[in-house]
Amino acid sequence: MDIWNAVAESGDKRLQAKFKLSMNVIERTLSLYGCEEVAFSFNGGKDSTVLLHLLRAGYAVAECSGSAEEVRSRTQHRIRTIYFESPDVFPEIDSFTLDTAKAYDLELELIRLDFKSGLVELQKKRPIKAVFLGTRIGDPNAVGQEQFSPSSAGWPAFMRVNPILDWSYRDVWAFLLACKVPYCSLYDQGYTSIGAIHDTVPNVALCVSGANTIEDPNSCTSQKDMSSPLTNYRPAYMLRDGRLERAGRLKSYSSVKNCKSRDTLVTNGDINGLSDKGGLFAAAVLVVGDEILRGEVEDTLGAHLSKELYSIGWTVARRAVVPNDVDAISEEVEHRSNDCDIVLMTGGVGTLHCDITLAGVAKAFGARLAPDEELEEELRRLYGENCPGVENKMAQLPEGITELLHYKDAAVPVIRCKNVYVLSAVTTSELALQWKCLLEQAAKRDLFHAQSPFTSVRLRTSLREVELAGPLARTNSGFPDLTIGCYRESCQYQFSRGTDRNEGQLVISIIGKDPSRVNEAAKSLALAFPEGVFSDIGEG
Repeated sequence: MDIWNAVAESGDKRLQAKFKLSMNVIERTLSLYGCEEVAFSFNGGKDSTVLLHLLRAGYAVAECSGSAEEVRSRTQHRIRTIYFESPDVFPEIDSFTLDTAKAYDLELELIRLDFKSGLVELQKKRPIKAVFLGTRIGDPNAVGQEQFSPSSAGWPAFMRVNPILDWSYRDVWAFLLACKVPYCSLYDQGYTSIGAIHDTVPNVALCVSGANTIEDPNSCTSQKDMSSPLTNYRPAYMLRDGRLERAGRLKSYSSVKNCKSRDTLVTNGDINGLSDKGGLFAAAVLVVGDEILRGEVEDTLGAHLSKELYSIGWTVARRAVVPNDVDAISEEVEHRSNDCDIVLMTGGVGTLHCDITLAGVAKAFGARLAPDEELEEELRRLYGENCPGVENKMAQLPEGITELLHYKDAAVPVIRCKNVYVLSAVTTSELALQWKCLLEQAAKRDLFHAQSPFTSVRLRTSLREVELAGPLARTNSGFPDLTIGCYRESCQYQFSRGTDRNEGQLVISIIGKDPSRVNEAAKSLALAFPEGVFSDIGEG
């Protein structure tokens, strides 16, 4: 197995950059401490599985005088691996760990103590100077850690090495899938973050069907029967939003008070609307134009699309302005068409030399641009003698993956390429017509559906940010199922004696899909201040 070739052939530039940085950390560690004085803490999860294969590659490079391409599948030094056994661990994790140790000839040491006590005993028996950990920045224990972090006071002295600290959920799965390495079978059953057997369930954001529910009158939760054959889950790598990685950890729900369902975090939050088929409904909005990047033109079309998506209960997971560059457009489309359910694009569609959006879409899907007779005829009817005929770049569409979506009042159809929808509108009024076209065709063709709408409360206040910060942070922590933000409605800065004075009012927005939860959060925040601090309370 050649990890380098697999990562290179993936064509994923983000993954390639993360891989290179991680390998530098591993190579530096082995250079400092040597293969004999480091250990690898393996727990059978996806993160440590990634790290295992990075270490195999790193050890082989350290032992081989040749290039990375000459690295063997097995290393001379067996990777010293620590596995902490526990009765609370899933049997699938245990079996995967033991099978992996055997498959890759790991020097496995089984420890039946807690992490700290186990390391104390390990240091007595065979000292180590550094431990490789699969910690990522979003993990609860990652606070304050860097790629090289000495162990905490009171612990055995060793260097904690975190080669994948800055990897995201997406990066982890991009690596595992690109390298085609085995991972624990639980991830194919909808588990996205695996802890103890008693506090980990499949991620409801990946639920496909079957709401077999058990009602417990003595509990505030209504739990799905996870063992029911009617309940199916998509594999972990299909989770759209990495922020939901730990949604299957039951402990993460403990801060939600008075929730009616254990699924509240997924069905109520701004980032979590579930479809009737299961899975997230998340969209990306891409706007093409150098003039927007330069600040010459405001992005009114992208903002309009974001509002329209919000109005039908969709999450906008990504909104970006992309330069007039085919490669940049292609890369953004490739990533977002995989990460999101749909991608909406505006800008860069027309007959000018800078109108290259469709070329970028074609490149993203490995298609070529070819004249489309249907669109040529429509443009000829629209523009008459001014239509440039076969030279019309706007009628050059990605071959084999394009469909035209028509609407009676829209002059130009929406161009659909798989899950990417290109809108040629240049004004908000034109965009409104193409949006109606999109919704009409989506309903007819079962392309995508409107979801339960979001509701919002907005509170205005003259409080300073420093006064608001603490109570607002506590409200945000107490209502993790909601999106709570703050912005300044109008900003006027006066520079006097070297200081800034901000005269604009703050607006706190509380957004979710359950109106009762949204209102509860608003009341909770208001109670932290004297009456009358917040004014003009309105629902969106």
